[in-house]
Amino acid sequence: MVSVSKLLCTAFALLGLIALPALAQPPMSAQEFDEYTRGKTLFYGENGVAYGAEEYLDNRRVIWSFLDGECKSGTWYEQADQICFVYEDNPDPQCWTFHKEEGRLIARFQNAPGATELYEAGDLNEEMICLGPDVGV
Repeated sequence: MVSVSKLLCTAFALLGLIALPALAQPPMSAQEFDEYTRGKTLFYGENGVAYGAEEYLDNRRVIWSFLDGECKSGTWYEQADQICFVYEDNPDPQCWTFHKEEGRLIARFQNAPGATELYEAGDLNEEMICLGPDVGV
């Protein structure tokens, strides 16, 4: 059985070789984004390196992880052609524009344009690993 880490490394290495096309299409609407993501766990990369994963649930709920075993619950909403996320540990919205290019999502962080651009490495049909809270002795 191939491990999740080997699958991620292979997926990110291959995607890192593909040049991202110019974003010519308008950002996805909330309906398009919801239809594309709901029920999936998507893994994202940046510059050929694993960035994180997000599980998209019903009612615009999400669970995010930087792939470090810690997960954050949140929700998303649409605002001015952006998809904004609010997580349990941070009440400040994190807003992105999402575009679908060559069958995958491209996400641009709008709170600091030019700072972060992520691409979808795919729905690997793998579960995100969320460890429980720290347990003391």
